[in-house]
Amino acid sequence: MARVVVLGGTGYAGAHIVAEAAARGHDVVSVARKAPADPVPGVTYVEGSVLDLDALGDVLAGADVVVSALSPRGDMSDRVLDVLRDLADRLTGTRTRLGVVGGAMGSLSAPGGPRLWDLGVPEEYRHEAGVGVETLDLLQASDPGLDWFLVHPPKVFGAWVPGERTGSYREGGDVVVEDADGESFISGADFAIALVDEIDEPRRHRDRFTVGY
Repeated sequence: MARVVVLGGTGYAGAHIVAEAAARGHDVVSVARKAPADPVPGVTYVEGSVLDLDALGDVLAGADVVVSALSPRGDMSDRVLDVLRDLADRLTGTRTRLGVVGGAMGSLSAPGGPRLWDLGVPEEYRHEAGVGVETLDLLQASDPGLDWFLVHPPKVFGAWVPGERTGSYREGGDVVVEDADGESFISGADFAIALVDEIDEPRRHRDRFTVGY
């Protein structure tokens, strides 16, 4: 059993990760501004802002994995990267792994590139997509003493298309996962399975991978 701390644990990806990790018997701590309406039994919910990690006390103490499931929206619009830099500094040189929910646009469109970002992103999505790309850049440039992994969702992923739990997924390395018809999707529940599988059986250290159906 691992101690798993999820920042943004009541958001779309975060809530699924919290539920999946708890179902596997992990000691799960969810950090968010407020507790959910339907808390998962056995999960510890800490209410507070990740913009001031010191104010959250010893929430990171003893964590085997800290997962960032933060979204660059609202007052976090321009602060997610600051939080990740703070986390990276705190976890460098420790045994705690940093897991990150990435963005689709940082994954490659084909082996060897280009990135999805380089193929063009509609203006209304550019900020959030850009933060996802910069998140990967930040991790790749981090101190070698930080053990991190990042999971790229497929092109279609979010609360507006929740999908259903199938218990399966495919990995694509650094290339976006698409099906035979060119569709690129995964449900929140199955994305969480992929991420928690990496927690249970660590295979990637200072690396990223894509998932989808």
